[in-house]
Amino acid sequence: MFKKYRSHYITILPLAIPVVISQLGHTLVHVADSIIVGRFAGTIPLAAVSLVNSIFTIILVIGLGLSYGLTPLISQANGRNDEEECGVLLSNSLLINAVASIILFVFTYFGSLLIIDHLGQDAEVIRVAKPYLKLLSISIIPLMIFMTFKQFTEGLGFTKQAMQITIWGNILNICLGVIFVKGLFGIAPMGVSGVGWSTLIDRTLMAIVMAFYVIKNERFKMYIRQFSIKNYQSLYCIKLLKIGVPIALQYTFEISAFSAAAIIMGVIGTNEQAAHQVAISLAAMTYMMASGISAAAAIKSGNNFGQKTFGDLRLSAISSYHLVIGFMSFTAIILFVFHKQLPYIYTSDQNVIVIASQLLIFAAVFQLFDGVQVVGLGILRGMGDVKIPTVITLIAYWVIGIPIAYFFGIVLNYGAGGIWLGLTIGLLVAATLLYFRFNFLSKKLDVQLV
Repeated sequence: MFKKYRSHYITILPLAIPVVISQLGHTLVHVADSIIVGRFAGTIPLAAVSLVNSIFTIILVIGLGLSYGLTPLISQANGRNDEEECGVLLSNSLLINAVASIILFVFTYFGSLLIIDHLGQDAEVIRVAKPYLKLLSISIIPLMIFMTFKQFTEGLGFTKQAMQITIWGNILNICLGVIFVKGLFGIAPMGVSGVGWSTLIDRTLMAIVMAFYVIKNERFKMYIRQFSIKNYQSLYCIKLLKIGVPIALQYTFEISAFSAAAIIMGVIGTNEQAAHQVAISLAAMTYMMASGISAAAAIKSGNNFGQKTFGDLRLSAISSYHLVIGFMSFTAIILFVFHKQLPYIYTSDQNVIVIASQLLIFAAVFQLFDGVQVVGLGILRGMGDVKIPTVITLIAYWVIGIPIAYFFGIVLNYGAGGIWLGLTIGLLVAATLLYFRFNFLSKKLDVQLV
């Protein structure tokens, strides 16, 4: 079996590893925020970060999902050696993402700040959370600009550059976060607002550097000859939205389910909500790594789909499944073995640590399902199949996962563990159905080729 898939492992890993690091960077921004606040500000601010991240992450993944629509189209065009189309796609994607970022900012800044008062959360948590939410809402604009150029380069198979920019951006974010939250070098302590400012500054600089890199680098000259705001074409906008909107919905259905779980946790208690933030931050790191493998799988399946090499598409996709299963099994073991020690990274509150360590056992179990489902989404995205997977994610998380979570957590009074049990079942359903969908489509394409 290794000989059969060896060449595909070799081509996927160089693509996947930089994307893994780059994707991980987006999560590390919120992880760093949680650690800094938990260590230097306390449990109430940590619960506030949990609440804000639960709300903002939904906005974030809508934006990221829209930007992901560019990558499969770029990889398919590159597979056809259509360089001019790549520049036109970039022009239209930048326009869509800029407009979408402003809409998301307005919705978050004004809409979420009205909603947050009516979620049944602790009054002190809400008071601390509002300034942080305002700053994060502004940061969505530069983030979407960064993502446009990032997805463009990754669609062409250049994945290291975004990784390097993300690494330096995260280092800056952590340094500024500590300075602003704790109050160093003569700066007054800002509390939770400090990590909001550090994130905004970080994302603005990343957007500027990424755009400058693509526009000025010689290796992209042939691809951006048609890059101009004048190249707006409704046909290309529609093509981008037909892929981007379903992808945004897919991520929204999953992430909003976890956000709903955080809100339900807040109804149970502040300690449970803070513990949820600790556990979900750790689980999110491994998820974003799997998401990197998913992005590489989307690039390869998009290239093979554009070249009509459907046999290689299937072999490459199965190789991606092998890689993510191996990786997520490894991370599951780490979470299980160190479930009592890992929460100490975030907080010294023993009540929070006890609950978080229990949730990490559930996280260890659903790692495998989470990785399989996100790779399934990536493979199907590269093939241009986004509508049915969107329906699958809706059913898995909101028809099955959240109702079960609410039933076990609230109705049967199993608490935080009951809520995470429902989330685990939702991930299992999504992983299974998406694999069946890939298996059906790939075999159908292979038969048609023969």
